[in-house]
Amino acid sequence: MSENVLVQINEVVDKYIRPALQADGGDIEIVDFRGNVLSVRLQGACSCCPHARMTLENAVGNTIRQVVSRDIIIKAL
Repeated sequence: MSENVLVQINEVVDKYIRPALQADGGDIEIVDFRGNVLSVRLQGACSCCPHARMTLENAVGNTIRQVVSRDIIIKAL
């Protein structure tokens, strides 16, 4: 995948994902993107939330896969 895909991912995160997480006192950091694996770290209230795994799978993963590419794998750090 190209740098263009990372630009698209950042746009999706900034437009859809980050505002929702920040509204709950959290945030997300994109740590790395290699091949089709996107490594992210939840921050703030989201980092210790019992629903963090669901947030990554549903909110983050599904949104990025729907808008950018269905082949992207989300990895939590």
